Amino acid sequence: MSTTFPRSGKKVLGYDTGQVEDFLVNARRAYDGEGELTAESIRHTAFSMKKDGYSPELVDAALERLEDAFAAKERERASATVGEAARLDEARATAQVVINRLSREPGHRFARTSFLTVGYNRADVDRFANRLVKYFQDGFPITVDDVRTAVFRPQRGGYRENQVDAVMDAVVEVMLAVR
Repeated sequence: MSTTFPRSGKKVLGYDTGQVEDFLVNARRAYDGEGELTAESIRHTAFSMKKDGYSPELVDAALERLEDAFAAKERERASATVGEAARLDEARATAQVVINRLSREPGHRFARTSFLTVGYNRADVDRFANRLVKYFQDGFPITVDDVRTAVFRPQRGGYRENQVDAVMDAVVEVMLAVR
């Protein structure tokens, strides 16, 4: 029986232990150069939920550290391949696209769902978007973890979740690229 992470308990859902263990084996191989795995693919990793699975909070924290480690390797590789200046120029270009999107009028930053469908609360997203714009333009203190753990309440007619999530992913990519 593996003890990689504490279990969630017999009556509580946690991450499927087999899936987590398989992922970690593949991640170790990839980190050693024997496989394909990126910081982005780690960020998008999901596991099935099962009773007595691994603690989601602790697995998620480990995935964040793993994403950071892979991002550091990717930065080093990109700097060696295209040069530090070109790598930073690419990050700046992505940041500008994000700033352009987040600088739109509140309530109009993303496409909205129909009034019958639930999306992200527009006010919550707009408030966080304002913080992100300040981060990019003025150096307002915000961390990668702040972005990763941002939560938006549901709202009928809210912003489309996939668009907001894509921009949040781009923010994380830029933040990791310029560390």
